[in-house]
Amino acid sequence: MDLAYIPSPSTGVINLGPIPLRGYAFCIIIGVFVAVWYGNKRWIARGGTAGTVADIAVWAVPFGLVGGRLYHVITDYQLYFSEGENWVDAFKIWEGGLGIWGAIALGAVGAWIACRRRGIPLPAYADAIAPGIALAQAIGRWGNWFNQELYGKPTDLPWALKITESANREAGLYHPTFLYESLWCVGVAVLVVWADRRFKLGHGRAFALYVAAYCAGRVWTEYLRVDEAHHILGLRLNVWTAIIVFLLAVTYIVISARIRPGREEIVEPEAVKAGETETSDSGDADADADDAVAVSDAEPESDEGTDKDLDKDVEHGAGNGAGSAAKG
Repeated sequence: MDLAYIPSPSTGVINLGPIPLRGYAFCIIIGVFVAVWYGNKRWIARGGTAGTVADIAVWAVPFGLVGGRLYHVITDYQLYFSEGENWVDAFKIWEGGLGIWGAIALGAVGAWIACRRRGIPLPAYADAIAPGIALAQAIGRWGNWFNQELYGKPTDLPWALKITESANREAGLYHPTFLYESLWCVGVAVLVVWADRRFKLGHGRAFALYVAAYCAGRVWTEYLRVDEAHHILGLRLNVWTAIIVFLLAVTYIVISARIRPGREEIVEPEAVKAGETETSDSGDADADADDAVAVSDAEPESDEGTDKDLDKDVEHGAGNGAGSAAKG
């Protein structure tokens, strides 16, 4: 008898009247909010303005969702287009199935479009948002727990995940790969933040470090999984993807550090211009105030001179009056 294990939810949906609240979608939404919130803090610290990360996310998130779904459908096409399957299910994103590789790739396209419209360098934005993306993945993986999917091999460990029986799965205790990857992503976020502070990473190297670190963990969590997948030379497709992307990320870090060392001094040109305008306006106001004080200080001297002239006129007039009286 197993005395310790992680139970799975009896259902992944809570119905509030006619409105279904799906645990998978809820985790994705929370992850996006966390990524934007933390990315905004890092962007401001780098010299950007508040709200820029959210504005760019309006482009990046929809692109990322489409890319993630496309990758999943293409690499697991048999689930939707083989005999007996309904191709309409390919659009049911709430039932699970987002490939992080496609989400990051197409999400980057959306971010590039938004950055280009605002005159912001994409690598700087990617560096700011990288730890937030890792945290978003950590939260999003719990959506797999709600759907009872992407678990690992059978195990009798105390933290085994209990899976209930359904048409597509067998009941039993399995490795909670969703939990492993969630904790790994939290560690990746901590690593990127530490490395960024320690080495002042710039020009996309913080983002590349996130990619490389995530891929390293994905290899072993992918190895544990037992869900159906395509294999190439005995390895799951996602393992090969993780290895290739890892090598590309490390190569980028090495080459980028040699070609463009250091970190960008300006990440948002419009923020700099706004600051210069405010400084200029403040300087003009101070100059106007100084002029006003100078004029105010000069006014008493002018009044004193006027009083002296008036006294002279009075004395002159009085003298003329006395002379005229003497003559008469």
